[in-house]
Formats: sequence, structure tokens, C-alpha cells
Amino acid sequence: MKSRRFASVDRVVEVLDPSYPVLCVHPDRLARSAETFLKGFPGRVLYAVKCNPHPVVLRNLWQAGIRHFDTASLNEVALVHELLPDAECYFNHPVKGTAAIEAADHIYGIEAWVVDTVDELDKIEETVGKHPDVVQVRLQTASGYAAFDLSLKFGCTPVEAVELLRDVQRRGFVPAVSFHVGSQCRTPEAYARAIAEAGAVIREAGVPIRFLNVGGGFPAHYRGTQIAPLDTFFKVIREAAAKLDLPPDCELMCEPGRALVVEGCTLLVQIHLRKGASLYINDGVYGNLSELNVGKLTPPVRLIRKGGKPMSREFAPFRIFGPTCDSIDVLPEPFVLPDDATDGDWIEIGQVGAYSNAVASSFNGFQTDAVVEIGDEPDTGPARFVRTRD
Repeated sequence: MKSRRFASVDRVVEVLDPSYPVLCVHPDRLARSAETFLKGFPGRVLYAVKCNPHPVVLRNLWQAGIRHFDTASLNEVALVHELLPDAECYFNHPVKGTAAIEAADHIYGIEAWVVDTVDELDKIEETVGKHPDVVQVRLQTASGYAAFDLSLKFGCTPVEAVELLRDVQRRGFVPAVSFHVGSQCRTPEAYARAIAEAGAVIREAGVPIRFLNVGGGFPAHYRGTQIAPLDTFFKVIREAAAKLDLPPDCELMCEPGRALVVEGCTLLVQIHLRKGASLYINDGVYGNLSELNVGKLTPPVRLIRKGGKPMSREFAPFRIFGPTCDSIDVLPEPFVLPDDATDGDWIEIGQVGAYSNAVASSFNGFQTDAVVEIGDEPDTGPARFVRTRD
């Protein structure tokens, strides 16, 4: 998929004069994030497609060197294979319909799966047959380290995992182990603990494993949060894995989503009404800004006025309402903007590459498919933004 390219977000305003939201993809930022993982993580990097499956994002990640993709549905598998025929997909959802398994295997040649129950293993064997595919057994992880705990839904206990790994090998599949410490994990030690627990399971099972997949959860830096650099997470993972007696051909894998793409997109919205200290904009919690409500996140923002017209040097906090008729369509944190912000001005909202367009709905008829790429000029990055309240 091709998209129109502009030199800057300001240029988008000048040329399009958009009254609709515009997702702005920044290829240079995606490339930098990809380089961070490809050079820093001690193993194979799989992009978690669920985080942002837009073809423009996927294409730019491929151009940046990402070759492996964590897919959780048949639609995601099909999207990646049709857009990037040489990409390698892993069907890493622990629960899959039989028809999805059959199509993923027969049509798209998937050879890597995840299970956390013997029933799911039965389903894969009955559908795929006796192929030497890799089957990862997903472990539960400890709670309390991440903003969103995924082990409440997926993962098996260590005792169950030992038996599953042995069963995987007995059936002729290639055993592997995976886990997920939870989304937006702020503590590197969570990975060390999970790796140590995985190591105990592997030793008890007594089977050689092909992969140790440490999952996703790598955090993004939002305002008001104290998070260690990604290099610290990579170092902790490297050191923890080195303590395990893994087979020489066992490869570490990870599945970053948020940390890989969050900086790669910004959102251009327009103010449609100012009512005192409240601004009504054309996107909200039912659209591209849903995660700001769920996670109470505070992205960087800046005001844009067409033609570079002057704006106030004084700033004020504004309550932000979305476009729908629903009263909960309001952001939990204010945007701090020039105090003369008014109807017709635009706001560029940063750090919306993750879980924005991927989860946006068309509720109340408000939806946009407008996506552009930003490039061809020096990237001044977040310094151009006015920060929201710390």
C-alpha cells in the first residue's frame, strides 16, 4: 500500500487543511526503533502485529530490517504474507480455531505455534499432522510487573508445562518455551524471573528446546513514568539466559509491539469547538485515542495554526472531549496548550503508534482512514512538542 508523503506534519495542514483525523507515520522513527531491537536484543525479533497492523507501518518495519512477525489470527497471517511474501510468521496465539490452524498451515505454510493446554496440542496435531513444526509451550508469569497482566488469560503452570513439553516431543513436534510478562512492563527483573522459571521447567522436562521466547511487554516511555532504557532490559535478558544450560542451537526470541512502534506515529486532530477550558476534537477514546483512556497515558502534544500564524506564549490545561455523543468520550488527562487554542486549530499528538488505529472503532459514524508518511526533512522529534502535565 502506498501513502502520500509530506515533508512535515505542518505541511499536511497546509496542503490538506484536514477536518478529519490523520495518522502520520514517521519512517525514520520506526527505523530507529527497529535498529534498537535488532542490534540490542540477543536473538530474533518478531514484531507483534496486533499493536499496529497498518500496511504502511508493516512495510516500513520490513524496510528497517524486521523479518519475523508475531501473528495472532488468520487475518494477521494473511495480511503479512500478502504484503510481505518473504516474511516469516509465527502463530503465537494460545487459542486457535481449527479452521484457522488448517488455513495457516495449508495456505500460508505456518510452522510455529503456541499452546498452553493439551487440548490445543491435540487440535494442532489433528489438523497439521506429523510435521516437525515448532510448538511453543506458554508459561504463566508472575503478576505485578506490568500495566496489563496477560497471564490472567493465558499460560500454564510449571507442572503442566513440563508434561506439555514432553508431550510435544513425543508427538514428533519440536519443543519450545514462551512467556509474556505483560504489556508495558516497567521492571527488567520480571524477565529475569520468568527466564529462571522457564529454565527450571526445561530442566525438569528434559527435552531440547528450539526457542526460548521471552515475549513482548517492553515498555515505552510516557510522561510521568520512570523506565529503564531498553538496553537495560536486553542486558538483563542476556545475562539471565546465559545462566541456563540451553542447547547450542536454541535461539532467544522476543515479540515487541508497543516499544517498537509507539514513537513511529503521531495523530493530527482538529479542534471543532472551544467551550471555556474544554476542547472538542475530531478523535477520541472510541477512535485512535482509546489507550490514553485505558492506560491514563500522557502523550506529548503541540498546537498547529495554519500559515504559521502567531499563537499565545502562555499555556493552559484543556479538558479534551472526543467527537461522539457519548459522555465517556473524554481523555483522563488534560492537554497543556497555548491558552488561545480555538476552533480550527490543529493538535499533533505524539506516541500514538501503539494500539491506536489498531483498536479504533467506527462508533457513532466517526472513523478515518487517512494515513500519510512524514519525511524528507530533518526529524526534530519530540522536542517540537509541548509536554502534557508530568
